[in-house]
Amino acid sequence: MEAGLEALAAVPGGAAAVGALLGLMVGSFLNVVAHRLPRMLERRWRADCRELLGLEPPAREPPREEETGRYDLVSPSSHCPRCGHRLRAWENLPVLSYLLLRGRCRACGRPISLRYPLVELLTAALSAAVCWRFGLTWPAAAALLLTWGLLALALIDLEHQILPDDLTYPLLWAGLLASLPGWFVPPETAIVGAAAGYLSLWSIYVLHRWATGREGMGHGDFKLLAVLGAWLGWQGLPAVILASSVLGALAGLLLMLTGRLRRGHPLPFGPFLAGAGWAVLLVGPDLAGLLPFG
Repeated sequence: MEAGLEALAAVPGGAAAVGALLGLMVGSFLNVVAHRLPRMLERRWRADCRELLGLEPPAREPPREEETGRYDLVSPSSHCPRCGHRLRAWENLPVLSYLLLRGRCRACGRPISLRYPLVELLTAALSAAVCWRFGLTWPAAAALLLTWGLLALALIDLEHQILPDDLTYPLLWAGLLASLPGWFVPPETAIVGAAAGYLSLWSIYVLHRWATGREGMGHGDFKLLAVLGAWLGWQGLPAVILASSVLGALAGLLLMLTGRLRRGHPLPFGPFLAGAGWAVLLVGPDLAGLLPFG
């Protein structure tokens, strides 16, 4: 098998093609994660609150789908959120099914969100870039894991403004474990990077709250930067912070000028941290020099 992978990697574009194909399949699953994980967490939080307060759900309030029966990343099977039509295997093929169905549910004819094929294509492109950069190697497998996790976190933060611990903590431990063979950084650098990543944003958060009396960012941002510190080491953190700040400021300004973001409304910072961290993973800390004002 290793000989086959080496032969495939030797073909021009072979590694990138494998990454793209794998990314298409994983992208379909990331759509499920981004949609269901926040609802799974809400269900867990509601149950915890009812148990803590000794409350029962209001009888007059109809239960949500995710509050009845088993609801996780596997069950219920993929279905149309409007009519409940269960998707057959050929209706759940990445990108291809969307094209065959012409972007509409086969049962009710209502439009399927363009987000699904776009996420699949984006995952394929990012995965191809990772395999092109690292080849078909164990470091590539680890980098793919980080890539998929960062993309899932960015999607969830964009829609729900949360960065679930269910994703950040496993990625943090995975980054520390990846440092043991020295795939990206040595263990000492990874440990210091994780601590420095968390404490840097935590310090800014505390100072901002002390000066204004308001919270300037969520705690998930601290943990995400700790994740990136574990994978990239403390040397990569300045580039990540600079790049994410510049991109976040430009995006916020553009959204305000177009009327899509009102002054005083929060703008999720997680997607910019995730994007900057992924870019540093591929390019290295010199990424900052490629940015405007960098």
